[in-house]
This record gives sequence, C-alpha cells and structure tokens, in this order.
Amino acid sequence: MPASHRLPVVLDVDTGVDDACAVLLAAMHPDLDLRAVSCVGGNAGVDDVVSNTLTVLDAAGRPDVPVARGAERPLLEPARDARHVHGQDGMGDLDWPRSTREPDGRHAVELLCDVLLEASTKPVEQKITLVPMAPLTNIALLLRMWPQAAAGLREIVFMGGAAHVGNATASAEFNVWHDPEAAAVVLEAAAELGVPVTMYGLDVFYDVRVTAGEAATLRSADPGGPGDLAGRLIAFQCERFATPDATIGDAGAVCAVLDRAGLRTERLPVRVELAGTWSRGRTIVDRRDWSGDLAHDPHGQAPTSVDVALHVEAERYARLWLDTVGGRR
Repeated sequence: MPASHRLPVVLDVDTGVDDACAVLLAAMHPDLDLRAVSCVGGNAGVDDVVSNTLTVLDAAGRPDVPVARGAERPLLEPARDARHVHGQDGMGDLDWPRSTREPDGRHAVELLCDVLLEASTKPVEQKITLVPMAPLTNIALLLRMWPQAAAGLREIVFMGGAAHVGNATASAEFNVWHDPEAAAVVLEAAAELGVPVTMYGLDVFYDVRVTAGEAATLRSADPGGPGDLAGRLIAFQCERFATPDATIGDAGAVCAVLDRAGLRTERLPVRVELAGTWSRGRTIVDRRDWSGDLAHDPHGQAPTSVDVALHVEAERYARLWLDTVGGRR
C-alpha cells in the first residue's frame, strides 16, 4: 500500500512480552505507518523496555522507527514491575540477539510532541492514532505539558482498565493501577481537548489467543526472523502459565486499530479510582441506564465518556496477528 494511504500510528509501550507481540504487528502490517515508539517503565524498568523495543523492531526489519526513553516511574508512586509475568528482562528471557542501536536522543514525551505537532496541520486521515499499551505516564505528561500537540491526534486507543475484572489487584488492571493518576489525567485531558478514546481493557484482552502449535509453526517457518520471535513469545507464556495457548494481549489493541469491525464497544462514562484501599486504580465504568439512579448519585456521572471494548471476535484478531507476523500479509 502506498505510504500516503497507510494509517499513521505511534505506540507507547512497556515492552513486555505482549507489547512485543504488538510492536511486531504494528511494524509489519502493510496498512500501518509506524512513526515512533515511546517507552515507559512498567512491565520492566524503562532501560530494559527501551532495549526490548529496539530488539523487536530490529527483528521486524524496522530500524527506521525512532524509539525514545520516557518516564522511569509513575507520577506519584514508586515503580512496580511485572517481571513475575514477563521474565527478568521483561521479554521472556529468550536469549534473543539484542539490538546494538541507541534510542533517539529526545525524551519520549518530546518525541511524541514532535511527531504530533508535525501531524497537526494535516487532514484527519493523516493525523496520528496513538496506541498506549503501558502505564499512561508519558501520555499524561504530554497532554498537560503540550496540549497543542493533541491537534495532531486522530484518536487514542489504549490498552488498560476493565469494566468487570482486574489482574494487578482484584479490582484493577495493571497499566492503570501502576499509575492511576496518569490514567485519570489522560481521560480528563482527552475530553477537554476533544480527542476520541477507545479503552481496550481486560474484558477482551485475554480472549485473543494463539496455540502452542501455531507458535511452533511460526518458529519453524521463519528461523531467526520475526515469526520465530513471535512464536517464542507465545511459547514462553504457554510454559509460564502451563496452558495450551496464550493471549496476544496488547497486540489486540493494534488489531482494533486495523479492524474495528471485530470489536464491539459501548460509549460509557469512565472514572479512575484514586483513593480506595482495595480498589485504587480501578476503572469505574458506569453502565447504569435509569435516570433515577443517576439523578440521585451524590458523585454525579463521570464527565468523561470513552468507547469501552466489551466483546472481541477473538479468532478474527488471532488470525490477523498470525498472518502478519508470519509474513502472510
């Protein structure tokens, strides 16, 4: 597809096994124009995140994509990684050849600002779809420090939150829980600045799955290439969780950008819980439909509404990912 017809995207990541799956998809799909990747501490420390991201882009044959180091820690709290899920290096401890490239010299927030300001004068189809798949620290800093950069955004599709479940705690999803203040700032700023937001959360996150057999096929068909890496990422999860298949996780948010028809969303008011002992970091998704309840709620309805993903065509998205990372697109 000609570059002028591809959808411009920027990823914000904490790579991460499933972030790696997402970076491969965004870097390799012919309909996406991956402009940049910004990194933030989350699944692993930010330096590991940068190294992992550069390594994945090298595997995908995309050394042209700038990668920048961003926030090391949440706005208020210490960093709390997820190496128990993602391995000590944050990317499955796969012993994959590491990139020797250096990241972009700009801070990630500066890189994001520059890319968005460049797009701000373009028609809407050339504006940037921002896909954060990590704690939202970089994005909160961006939208508060340089709100004018929002003119370059077409939309934000973020992996985070949930209407019904949690993983970091019984209430909260990891990306929002890691920096709930940042998530609250992003939702508020997006509403103020008129940026459409889609929340691809845990309600659909685990549904898009690839089998260990499909992972083995990827590996055998492309030894040393991106298919091999993709297969190893799935195999790591299958082994760690003792399951016959594994989620592509964050990559589902990229699938949603590519194929919105495979996702059912509902526009709903959303708040982030910042104070609860057991519920800090929970996304409070308001699904009430009776005006009497709403009128008598002492808190009022949340001022920010987003498109909340509630159902995904899982096999459709799994096939999209497999075909792309396997080189069949």
